[in-house]
Amino acid sequence: MKMPKKSPIVLQKKASAPLPTAYGQFELVVFNYPDPEASSDLSQDHIALIMGEMDGAEDLPVRIHSECITGEVFDSMKCDCRQQLQLAQQNIAETGRGAIIYLRQEGRGIGLANKIKAYALQADGADTIAANELLHLPIDARRYDVAAEIVQALGIRSIQLMTNNPEKKASMERLGIRVTGRIPVHVPANRHSENYLSVKRDLMQHHLPEDLNKPRPS
Repeated sequence: MKMPKKSPIVLQKKASAPLPTAYGQFELVVFNYPDPEASSDLSQDHIALIMGEMDGAEDLPVRIHSECITGEVFDSMKCDCRQQLQLAQQNIAETGRGAIIYLRQEGRGIGLANKIKAYALQADGADTIAANELLHLPIDARRYDVAAEIVQALGIRSIQLMTNNPEKKASMERLGIRVTGRIPVHVPANRHSENYLSVKRDLMQHHLPEDLNKPRPS
């Protein structure tokens, strides 16, 4: 018996408008990507925050950033997400061109409620990996198919990826995106985020400095 073929996921541009920010004038573009393999707790709407000409752009600075309501809205000190987002906007504004692809993948793709359950376990001493494992959840459930689709939809030919995460770079390359360089995005640790960042560095192979309290020179 033949299995029915999966319907292809179609990226749809839903809206766009200019967006003045503290870092300059951007354009915000909303895309919809109905991925049936993503958690039902996550939004299917994703965002590109862009500055400059996208169509045909080479070596474009691009940040692929996953949603973090605790850090970006409530100024949590447990992570470096808000500061990484701000550094990316600042870098793009100084360069005069670039894109932030903002993916609705809260909690590395496990959703907000599961992320907060993991936070409760971390408060009892578990690190970020152990907390997910205790909840029988993947360490990192993020998918980058939509990011690659957005890069292609914008007409970008090659990117310089703003990331410390080698897996993110490898994922984009596997999805057919030409990555011509990596731009570090280092944020100094505080007493609440030091363990989180050391786990990223030591167990998840992120490119972070030995002294987490000082950003590595770019």
